[in-house]
Amino acid sequence: MTLTDRSAARLDWARHATGLPSLVLESASEDASFRSYWRGYVDGQPVIVMDSPPDRENPAPWIDIGKRLHEAGLHTPTVMVADLEQGFLLIEDLGTRTYLPELNEHSVNQLYGDALDALLRMQSHVGTEGLPAFDHAWQTMEMELMPTWLLEKHLGVSLACGEWDVIENAFTAIMHAIAEQPRAFMHRDYHSRNLLVTAERSPGVIDFQGAMSGPITYDLASLLRDAYIVWDNERVEGWVEAYRLRLLDAHLIDDTVDADRFRRWFDLTGLQRHIKILGLFCRLCYRDGKSRYLDDLPLVLRYVLDTARRHADTAKLADLIEAKIGDRDIRVANHA
Repeated sequence: MTLTDRSAARLDWARHATGLPSLVLESASEDASFRSYWRGYVDGQPVIVMDSPPDRENPAPWIDIGKRLHEAGLHTPTVMVADLEQGFLLIEDLGTRTYLPELNEHSVNQLYGDALDALLRMQSHVGTEGLPAFDHAWQTMEMELMPTWLLEKHLGVSLACGEWDVIENAFTAIMHAIAEQPRAFMHRDYHSRNLLVTAERSPGVIDFQGAMSGPITYDLASLLRDAYIVWDNERVEGWVEAYRLRLLDAHLIDDTVDADRFRRWFDLTGLQRHIKILGLFCRLCYRDGKSRYLDDLPLVLRYVLDTARRHADTAKLADLIEAKIGDRDIRVANHA
């Protein structure tokens, strides 16, 4: 189906689902995947049409995960009409107030406080039955995006055998730290563009369809080491330690997990995520034509270099990546 055909089918479906033959749809937000969101108005109230082409983005996991989160008391969009065969859903509009533009020195403690409350509820009350495991194979596949898409494709560099050894040794250290951790529900993209300020039960939580069973610090790192906004280290460490104490109180970790151990977990789990993102943002540019993601590479690179250098078993990876980048502006696409 062409984009034009898909657009016509989406509008026809939405008009039928709402009973409004004059309904008009406008783009509500873009997604890094093949999924898209469209806003319309029914009796003056906004609704969202999710377009999730089944051959590209099966909508069934989104419905399943959303139901689990809703039943645990999280604020997710209510589904009003669903057509899984065509991949169209009519859902509640949680608004446009994503965390990212709302975050500042005055608001961050309240907003992150709400987000951390929601995260603890998620990890305490949302089951992981039937969810894919965030296992070694998955972790490796994600991290390998970095040498493939950042180093080879984006920077145009090749790697010698000894350099591959540096990468593989760092990956092994990261996966060992992840393997030590208790498993819980893992949203997998719990950050400022997927949390919304809402009038009731804030935050609204979206983009949860990729949820897995994974390490206890993953979503914490996704939130506090956000690829789109940075906070000073001392403040982040305070949030991390306060959350560790809450996990202890909730019996999601035990008292063998002291502050140093938990911080290493947080660091290296976040490092896994950010290594993946370095490659993913490049892939979005070269494979999917979404070059705007290159603008976010410098912050993610900073996280990778700073975090890797805090730990002896990953420090050489930072040196390798920095040497390969040299004095290049990594926001500039390689047109070779």
